[in-house]
Amino acid sequence: MALDGYADQSLSRRAMKAELLDAETELRLAYAWRDERDEEALHRLITAYMRLAISMAAKFKRYGAPMNDLIQEAGLGLMKAADKFDPDRGVRFSTYAVWWIKASIQDYVMRNWSMVRTGSTSSQKSLFFNMRRVQARLEREADGRGERLDRHQLRQMIATEVGVPLHDVEMMEGRLSGSDYSLNATQSSDDEGREWIETLEDDSQQAQELVEHDRDIDTLRGWLVSAMQELNDRERFIVRERKLRDAPRTLESLGQELGLSKERVRQLEAAAFGKMRKSLSSRSTEVQSFLA
Repeated sequence: MALDGYADQSLSRRAMKAELLDAETELRLAYAWRDERDEEALHRLITAYMRLAISMAAKFKRYGAPMNDLIQEAGLGLMKAADKFDPDRGVRFSTYAVWWIKASIQDYVMRNWSMVRTGSTSSQKSLFFNMRRVQARLEREADGRGERLDRHQLRQMIATEVGVPLHDVEMMEGRLSGSDYSLNATQSSDDEGREWIETLEDDSQQAQELVEHDRDIDTLRGWLVSAMQELNDRERFIVRERKLRDAPRTLESLGQELGLSKERVRQLEAAAFGKMRKSLSSRSTEVQSFLA
């Protein structure tokens, strides 16, 4: 809404030509938006400080993100600041907006730096944006003292300086060491070289395993059918209702249907299982778990 018209190459020039707001006008516009939801007031407030958003976005170009995208994120942060700004606190809007603009740009940069989530906590974000600067300063200071820091010492010093755990520094160092690579990229410059994805182990079932599994299932099913055929109708009915239903029936419900006591149904079930165990014992011990 308030950013309409800023999506072209003349965005910076337009922002530089926008009006400069004095404290009184800024306060009046902030009240108009907060209390009356006056969109024209919001538009003037955001337009006046779009130059601030653009200048902050330019500081993040070194992270490789397109400038237009950075400006869009800065604009979103500016709009969030305008929406949450409380003019009663006696703070200039520009001072308040800086935090929201910076947070919006940083979130965008971190989301797009890698497909692997780079960091989520405030300490990790601080490390992401300050690690290289702190590292360079520590190395300069060490050189000035005639010292040479090894990697472990440097990581320890960075962790202390930024106030984060050592493992966060080690993790971030790996994240910042390079960009993502496609698994479809070849391992060599040869066009016929093997792709990286071909080196990944396939943990799914192989064709041979699937065939063997299906064959085993068919065999077990045949043994069970054969064992069931050795039962009389009532025993077969009890086994089917007790073991082959998605929701097995209780002894009591079967007794009511068959006109038998619960204990008698239990005895018939035990007898049926005994017959089936005898039939299956000579074939396989695995299938006996069915009767447990």
